[in-house]
Amino acid sequence: MTTQHSAESTHQQTAPTAIPRVALVGVHGFGERHLANLSRLEQAGALELVAVADPNPPQPGSLAASVAVFPGLDGLLAAQPGVDVVIIATPIQTHAPLAIAALAAGMDVYVEKPPVASLAQFEQVLAIARENGRLVQVGFQSLGSRALPAIRDTVAAGEIGTVLGISATGQWLRTQAYFKRSRWAGKRSLDGVDVVDGVATNALAHAVATGLSLAGARTLADVASVETDLYRANQTESDDTSVLRVRTTQGTTLLCALTLCAPEQLDPTVTVHGTLGDITLSYTRDEVVITTANGERRETYARTDLLENLLDARATGAPLLSALQDTGAFTAVLEAIRTSPAPAPIDGQYISWEGGGDDAHPVVQGITDLMARAVKAQATFAELGAPWARALPPTHTLPLDGHPVADYRDGSHIRAVSSPRPYLHPVRTLAGTVVTDHQPLDHVWHLGVGVALQDVDGVNFWGGRTYTREAGQYVWRPDHGSIASTGTAAEQNDAVDGREGRLQETLSWNGPDGTPILVEERSWAWAGVAPSIWRLSLDFALSPAGDTPVSLGSPGSNGRFEGGYGGFFWRLPQCGDAAVWTPAGAGESQTHGSVTRWLAWSGEFDGGPATLVFVAPEGSTDPWFVRVEGYPGIGQSLAWDAPVNARRGSPVRRSITVFVADGILSTTDIQDLINQQGDPS
Repeated sequence: MTTQHSAESTHQQTAPTAIPRVALVGVHGFGERHLANLSRLEQAGALELVAVADPNPPQPGSLAASVAVFPGLDGLLAAQPGVDVVIIATPIQTHAPLAIAALAAGMDVYVEKPPVASLAQFEQVLAIARENGRLVQVGFQSLGSRALPAIRDTVAAGEIGTVLGISATGQWLRTQAYFKRSRWAGKRSLDGVDVVDGVATNALAHAVATGLSLAGARTLADVASVETDLYRANQTESDDTSVLRVRTTQGTTLLCALTLCAPEQLDPTVTVHGTLGDITLSYTRDEVVITTANGERRETYARTDLLENLLDARATGAPLLSALQDTGAFTAVLEAIRTSPAPAPIDGQYISWEGGGDDAHPVVQGITDLMARAVKAQATFAELGAPWARALPPTHTLPLDGHPVADYRDGSHIRAVSSPRPYLHPVRTLAGTVVTDHQPLDHVWHLGVGVALQDVDGVNFWGGRTYTREAGQYVWRPDHGSIASTGTAAEQNDAVDGREGRLQETLSWNGPDGTPILVEERSWAWAGVAPSIWRLSLDFALSPAGDTPVSLGSPGSNGRFEGGYGGFFWRLPQCGDAAVWTPAGAGESQTHGSVTRWLAWSGEFDGGPATLVFVAPEGSTDPWFVRVEGYPGIGQSLAWDAPVNARRGSPVRRSITVFVADGILSTTDIQDLINQQGDPS
């Protein structure tokens, strides 16, 4: 032990006093902030700093002469300096053993985040605290913000409508020096001991904890599931770019999108998304922005210091704002990360490095847009298909002579308000150019190639808001259905040696409560037709699940002018030099709502030039739905301005064929192609 006062006095047992006696374990790093706060509170007469412990002692003269200095907590406890509260600001892997030692000695504890490195440690520390009747406050300072109860009150008052979900985002950048600052930095374990450092558990842990708080998830019992999608751009063990999806037992989804590899450092935020607006908290500034149809307003709130709150709890029994037992939900997230596979390294081709030496930091290409999509779609990087993310296996693959030209996904990971349903994505040309998109930022409910309708007896199978005649606009309603396999095995034959491939499946269109409304027989067929062209055909038939006819409608049939989308829909990715045309005209204004035998789209896609030729069956009267300017999409509308009815024994049947070609085809090329192929229907 070293001291900055006489050795004799350090061994005296101090009698209890009205002023709490506090010790700080860990005086460097974040411990320096605690020293500043302790000085402030000591000057106010709220406490007395009597001891510190650190193997690297503070500079001589930096503390009052009355403060005892020890190399570790063991020495401090052995000296019995009469400490009431111990603050622990040490490496993560030491939090639990130090807290246990202090609690067993009869002291209340303030421990920095994360409080523990495993669920087992959480339960052990909690048990020791209860056994000794001691308090444990966790240093999630954002939970002391008075913005949190204000946000809860605003939500309860209905100002933003029904909560759709909560998101937590953090875009920070950390240099190489950050990971060199200590042996445990960037480690999942050290010398066989759990550390679980990482973007979600340490650097941006406040984003996770604050999001959980607003989601109403405090204890372990409040968490139904945690899904992790962990990556790293740095040469570390821990994750630095990740998505976490937490579902609470009350049904709320919290999506955390976090990175330490952003192009610039931004304030982290937590947002409550509602049907009538959003509430965004910048928790480092305690600033709240409420956005509704009535405009935007900003409010800034005060914050209760968590050490002061702990002292108040000791004196008056006031509740702790960040009690250990109330970080059970956060511990569930930490445990999911601890037990997940090691973070996947991001391929270097998707990383750019800025700065040099210890100031160098990686930037993951496109991370800002990917995080925005993840939040809006409540999806992981893998589900979005980020080029550096883990590849999720499709439900089926459509191969052509052994080469995959499309992946068939069952849509089971799609959020409920996007109307989960099966779809094709990615669809590729024979040269590998991707010509579909899914969950794009502008409409995250757009899903590759498939079948969707916005009004099926009042149920939305398209996703997003619903256009109603009564409102005369799009509104959020709890009316989203889902489309899933009936359990009947899909039949598939691959396209090889000139034979046509085919995938057939029976699907059930289920309402929000799971009740079947429609039964669909869907068939995909595909074949090569030229060295650079292949053909994809879709046939589907919709029948009522019961005896009563079912109405199939669209925004157009509900009063939206030329908004008759629904049925077959193909969402394209953004492309340059986009051109759309039919035999009768060109451009969106001349093709949208037209009825022609075929419609073509060409452009410069990310992988090269390509052309899609959509061919309707002979005699089809369904108009084309065309979008170029707002977003790239093509559909064939089965309920353009009036609903159609599916009846038992008289299903609604539709079919369409699409030629997928590398290069730019001319009108003559298209006419020749259709003539050579005959009637695709």
